[in-house]
Amino acid sequence: MKNLLKAMLFSFFLLIPITANADTLNEVKSIIKTEYVGNINGNLQKAASIEEVMDMLDAYSTFFTAAEFEQYINSIEMTSVGIGVVVEKHNQGVLITEVIEGGSAHKAGIKSGQIIVNINGQSTVPMSIQEATSLIMGEQNTSVRLGILHNGKTKNVTLVRESFSMPNITKKLLYGNVGFIHLSSFSEDAANLVKRAFNELKSQGATSFILDVQDNGGGYVDAAEQLIGMFPKSPYAYKLQTAAGTVTHHSIYQRIKFPTDTRVLVNRFSTSASEMLAAALVDQKSAVVYGEKTYGKGTMQGFFELSDGSYLKLTIGKFSGPNGSTINEIGVKPHITTATPIMTAHFDSLVNKFKGYEALSATKVKEGDSFTLRYSKPIATDTIQLIALGDHAVPMKATYKNKQLIIKPTKPLTKNAQYMLLIPPTAKEKGQYMHITVN
Repeated sequence: MKNLLKAMLFSFFLLIPITANADTLNEVKSIIKTEYVGNINGNLQKAASIEEVMDMLDAYSTFFTAAEFEQYINSIEMTSVGIGVVVEKHNQGVLITEVIEGGSAHKAGIKSGQIIVNINGQSTVPMSIQEATSLIMGEQNTSVRLGILHNGKTKNVTLVRESFSMPNITKKLLYGNVGFIHLSSFSEDAANLVKRAFNELKSQGATSFILDVQDNGGGYVDAAEQLIGMFPKSPYAYKLQTAAGTVTHHSIYQRIKFPTDTRVLVNRFSTSASEMLAAALVDQKSAVVYGEKTYGKGTMQGFFELSDGSYLKLTIGKFSGPNGSTINEIGVKPHITTATPIMTAHFDSLVNKFKGYEALSATKVKEGDSFTLRYSKPIATDTIQLIALGDHAVPMKATYKNKQLIIKPTKPLTKNAQYMLLIPPTAKEKGQYMHITVN
């Protein structure tokens, strides 16, 4: 008996060895006949194995054993089994770049910046990062022994592999009371996580918001429907073409709403559910989208539980924006195309905040300790602010001499960084701002 689980919008797929009995093969063929949307490249009836069947379908349709299905769902929910570290290759072994709170490494006091020099007695120096990761990870409640290098000394620790969750949400309050939220995956609780972050930032003073779904590979359809429902003027989520026809689907109403001036960030790796969100916002003019054209995966997958406990992931529809804008193999074009979406969106948010201010001509400065601008009027330098776009105000010293304004930050300006120079108004003069790019 086929059992359709939650529909998915996820970009990744697995290439796996496929073994199944004849009953399962016939079950798969039957489901494909009635549910699959797409071209079948071959004779489905003559296929002698599930592997042969899957080769006839699109790249997003695949077959999972029960264990592989669990791993796949865990990847969407940002959960895994291991010691809770993010690592990269280092000439001395494996560098720990992040320690996940709540994981066994965190509990043992391991810190980012330390180096794993051996795993179960094997030197990590000749290992690829994939080889090292496969040895660190494993079944829950099993142990792994690591040699950790710190301050020139190696300490051996034994850690128990446990289930841990990667953070799906990151948030911070940018200068100007702009709340920034980055969502990594459309997990089942994605909308609740975003709402929680929204409320926390609002309690800190946020009055406008930037939602970042760059590099977000997708996830659950209903998570996208809920998130779209957080935007005003977004009653519809998408149009879906299935074997039964085309239907326009509503978003799921949310009491908490983003402000109408919310900005959303996407890039070429924003896929599936991220594209559903972006297309809904573009079609219904309910937010300003920044970045680059998205990946272009406008197909929806459903999971069917098979009678032997395995699962079939199958493309069951093609979706477009609520107004019919095509996504599949094309992608969603943002309102504002930019290679620096967070900096551009933050700058625009601040311009909107300082509406009465005069815009000075944008300028480019060289990286280094200071820069000089021509400025014709004497100015109270102690009121000037230099704002790192995508972040906060930068401590600096400003001096005015001979119609020149000299800005000296406490830390050197770095290449490709962007800033806003903010000159507050006086009793006689309007406030002014300038967009500064470091090259």
